[in-house]
Amino acid sequence: MQRKNFSSGAKWEDIVGYSRAVLIGNQLEISGTVATNAEGELVGEGDYAKQTQYILQKLEKILLQAGFQLSDVIRTRMFVTDILRWEEIGREHGKFFKDIKPATSMVEISALIDPGYLVEIEMTALRSNPQE
Repeated sequence: MQRKNFSSGAKWEDIVGYSRAVLIGNQLEISGTVATNAEGELVGEGDYAKQTQYILQKLEKILLQAGFQLSDVIRTRMFVTDILRWEEIGREHGKFFKDIKPATSMVEISALIDPGYLVEIEMTALRSNPQE
């Protein structure tokens, strides 16, 4: 099977040695994504819901770029710095996935790569018709 890497241009990709997303066959894996815009600026400072919403919008763009859609998502993983904020984070996730209902985890972690980041999300998508 052919492999295709997708880059977001994030400074960490070359430092750490990873891709924003990797497509092999009909499966797309998207790396952990935080609320930074194209200029590398934090979006939604101090706001769990805004960061979650922005991240999911960003992930949807990556899905579309790779030829997928939200309905192809089978798994999401959310890493959060305060699990007590689960409801506002979960509510935003639900706006995107209410009817899709992928397998999902939400895990509290002590910190993300920058103290301003409150949420990081990664996902797996599976397309029923491979487009090789």
